Amino acid sequence: MRNSLLVFVLALFAAACSTAPDVGAPIDDKSPATDATTGAAGTTTSGTTTSGVSGAAGTAGAAGANPLKDPKSILSKRSVYFDYDSFVIRDEFKPMLEAHARYLNGNRAARLTLQGHTDERGSREYNIALGQKRADAVKRTLTLQGVQESQIETVSFGKEKPRNLGHDEAGWAENRRVDLLYAGE
Repeated sequence: MRNSLLVFVLALFAAACSTAPDVGAPIDDKSPATDATTGAAGTTTSGTTTSGVSGAAGTAGAAGANPLKDPKSILSKRSVYFDYDSFVIRDEFKPMLEAHARYLNGNRAARLTLQGHTDERGSREYNIALGQKRADAVKRTLTLQGVQESQIETVSFGKEKPRNLGHDEAGWAENRRVDLLYAGE
């Protein structure tokens, strides 16, 4: 009787281990249970996907395609631009940050570095502080949407890494930004 029970329990365990995994579920087993706002990764909720909205249809695209590298995906946009002497996120960048938050919430193993930048005006110390405030503002926006703080690192380069070397408003506008860089890219 005892051996029969042991065989039965082992058979149940083997059967439980052999069930097919949910193909759309995130690989990271630390992700929270899905709810009406996040859904299962890759499923459509409110017209977008949690694995990272793609172009027009709101799907992740071809099986195995990385939405972060799809130029038609909003996730391919990786810079948030700021007004002069400001760290307030403009409304035009909120949908992009919401898409990145959905991606990070659906991919808990993903890690993101936020690099804060400024234009060349102001002292080095002031610009390092402003770049950090910009990176922190983007981080705060993502964490308010459920992204784990442990997934995000912030750094400020101040005016040290300009995107545009021009000394006019057009050049400066390109340099007042936070760049989103995913680990492994």
